[in-house]
Amino acid sequence: MNLTEALEALEAAATAAGVDPAEARAEGERLAATVAEPAKGAYVDWAEQTAGGAGNGRTAEDFMAAASKGRRYRSAPTPTMSALALSGSAHAAAYAKALADVAVAGSGLGEPNARTVGNAATAASAQLGQAPAPAPNLPNLPNLPNLPNLPVQAAPPAETPPEPAKEPEPEPKTVEELLAELDALVGLEAVKAEIHRQAAVLRVEGLRAEAGLKAPTITRHMIFNGNPGTGKTTVARLVAGIYRALGLLSKGQLIEVDRSELVAGYLGQTAMKTAEVVKSAEGGVLFIDEAYSLSGDQYGTEAIDTLVKEMEDKRDDLVVIVAGYPLPMAVFIAQNPGLESRFRTTIDFADYTDDELADIFEVMASAAEYDVAEPVVARLREILGTVTRGPTFGNARYVRNLLEAAIGAHAWRLRDIESPTVEQLRTIRAEDLAPVDVEEEEAS
Repeated sequence: MNLTEALEALEAAATAAGVDPAEARAEGERLAATVAEPAKGAYVDWAEQTAGGAGNGRTAEDFMAAASKGRRYRSAPTPTMSALALSGSAHAAAYAKALADVAVAGSGLGEPNARTVGNAATAASAQLGQAPAPAPNLPNLPNLPNLPNLPVQAAPPAETPPEPAKEPEPEPKTVEELLAELDALVGLEAVKAEIHRQAAVLRVEGLRAEAGLKAPTITRHMIFNGNPGTGKTTVARLVAGIYRALGLLSKGQLIEVDRSELVAGYLGQTAMKTAEVVKSAEGGVLFIDEAYSLSGDQYGTEAIDTLVKEMEDKRDDLVVIVAGYPLPMAVFIAQNPGLESRFRTTIDFADYTDDELADIFEVMASAAEYDVAEPVVARLREILGTVTRGPTFGNARYVRNLLEAAIGAHAWRLRDIESPTVEQLRTIRAEDLAPVDVEEEEAS
């Protein structure tokens, strides 16, 4: 299946699930671009195979912009996937499989290499992890002779049997289930405690309102302070689900944006662009990464002013979380009275320790159905010991990139084995791990 076919299948899955097929296609194009980014000439194939939609006349710059926005999908579900999973939709599994197919198709763009294979495997697992579903193995790709199939999951039968009678939609996740997922995250003890406290306070506020008692108006918007890769987006996604389960939000989706998705090229257009983004987040959580980048010019000021107005107009069904480095975030909030009055809760995300990063690496590998023994973990610790730590260190993002590169190296190592065993397909060796280039890590 090429990318054109995979995107069409994704649109069909979106239509069946009752979500916007155009938004689904945009997610798919971004996912394919970020998977294919390391491949030479990938943008040419990407532009050609997306031309069936809004891709006419696309350039390398369009490809890079899509890849940049799609990087978050290599380690986490897309907004639509997240919303379907949180709502317990019966269509979540089919949508996850369609996204996995798009990731696989993306790995065939341009001149595929070991890194694109690794990207595809982890991206597919990130989507399927929200709603486990059968997904095709990665095919033998051009320029990678005899590349073995990666063990994502067994391929579905060629012919689809008649659909059984529709069962009732499963129940959305409960507060208890979502808090259990939060507690299962590696590290973040102070963060977990604060989210538990917030959930308890908001639950009691709701119960008091139901009982006809006075309840103080509690600002639900939050500031997440922390360096890259410290779990801010993951926790924000769980917060969206928890608030939905508490009845504070109607949908519970997470919309993650940065300055480029809020600011337009001309004054006046920024207000419309920001309002459209907020509208897409209504009923859920709008997560603005590196929010302080909106400071300093008239375009950013227009976005902030629009955001403040929209937060007030939609205060009953919208939560906004702004995130970034601690000091710039403090300055950003303090400089704008409209923001300062609305963001009263600040949660600090500490950097992970080496032990926690090793645990995260093992969790990621297990989720992608790979086995990593002690020599692999020892090699990981050795690599971590050589990496300079600072505000730009990628934390969990860094070990994710290590895993993606290792998956690609694993596939390359097995390229000449005609019929590898399941054990071979699952086992990553210490030799598959190599330090990730600093520039590449910062771009991911």
